[in-house]
Amino acid sequence: MSDKVTPRILPGFAEFLPKEQILFNSIYDKIRNIYEKYGFLPIDTPTIELSEVLLAKAGGETEKQIYRFTKGDNDLSLRFDLTVPLARYVSQHEPNLVFPFKRYHISKVFRGERPQKGRFREFYQCDIDIIGAEELPLVYDAEIPAVICDVFKEINLGDFTIRLNNRKILGGFFSSIGLSDKTADVLRVIDKLEKIGEDGVTKELTEVGADEETISKILAFVGISGTTDEILEKLSALGIEDETFVQGVYELSEVVRYMRAFNIPEKNFAIDLTIARGLDYYTGTVYETMLNDYKKLGSVCSGGRYENLTGFYTDKKMPGIGISIGLTRLFSQLLDAGIISAENASLAKVLVIPMDKDALPFALSTASKFRSEGIATDVYLCEKGMKQKMKYADRLGIPFAAIIGETEMQNGVVSLKNMREKAEQLTLTPEEAIQILK
Repeated sequence: MSDKVTPRILPGFAEFLPKEQILFNSIYDKIRNIYEKYGFLPIDTPTIELSEVLLAKAGGETEKQIYRFTKGDNDLSLRFDLTVPLARYVSQHEPNLVFPFKRYHISKVFRGERPQKGRFREFYQCDIDIIGAEELPLVYDAEIPAVICDVFKEINLGDFTIRLNNRKILGGFFSSIGLSDKTADVLRVIDKLEKIGEDGVTKELTEVGADEETISKILAFVGISGTTDEILEKLSALGIEDETFVQGVYELSEVVRYMRAFNIPEKNFAIDLTIARGLDYYTGTVYETMLNDYKKLGSVCSGGRYENLTGFYTDKKMPGIGISIGLTRLFSQLLDAGIISAENASLAKVLVIPMDKDALPFALSTASKFRSEGIATDVYLCEKGMKQKMKYADRLGIPFAAIIGETEMQNGVVSLKNMREKAEQLTLTPEEAIQILK
């Protein structure tokens, strides 16, 4: 009987080979760089929080998914998103922060839900939020989609559409047809329209308590279509006098006006009255981003405005707006669909290959020169034959090999070989090789 343990990981946890991790890190860096270009500041929070703090607002399905445990006398939980830790962070450090506080947070979160394709128990989220002190101008609601637009242009996954709406429009409309006491339930149902269709929505709205005529009004309302300006005109033409509805239409119109000022292309955004975002804390503008050529992936970036996320920690009003990209989920789906492919198994631009031990000192010195010029450099240090050394470079996809034998060492040069082309080796000084490698 073997005493060996089978190497394996838990279902719902992602682990990539180096070439996949290199690609993952590349997308991670592109997102982070765009966030920083817009002035967002980095923060990180503990993976483990006190349960009473983390779960102040949690309940229902969310609380069931939380990894919770005790250590000594402490009741602890793993963070399930980056938004609740942000609320705690801002409330705790408020005297030392400058408002509006623009932060980005890219890190892992944990949810004990049933693992399935595209859903994980441990995954990276890439969040940005803007938190105001007492107030937060609507123009920030337009800056968020400007960031989204630049992120998905940089990742280069084809055409995309940022679909936006305002929860006040939906809430005000539901109130105008006598559903003000069931707004939260109706919003959750409407948010599933794309997944379950009109029949599914009709069934669930009936269960909520809406009659046939009311359901017909709801479906007609969320089905309002046209260009951005046409939808705004149709909303105004409805003549609904509910104060919340009127405010929502105004806010959405202003956000669109500011988005155009940010030079967001018209093709990259659209008003969609079915976008509700099921989470209760959204109170105004809401977003979902779709890749037009890969709609089966669902929303790849979503979020919205909230007025009182910090209410469980402080009496100070701190409205905010933010979005999140589920990077692990997105990356895995893109890989599985063949939309992206991992090609580079190494980050090195050149492999320095000493032919024997005598050439090793010069090889190491040459590698140091390359690295000092910002060139990622690997050195093959094993005593193998030339065939194995070249195979190492080829399997990792390293584009250049700098070969150093006795002749090269004596003359202070390297034989530079382009591993991707069938060109002759070039005999160059390290300084000359650097010009090519750069």
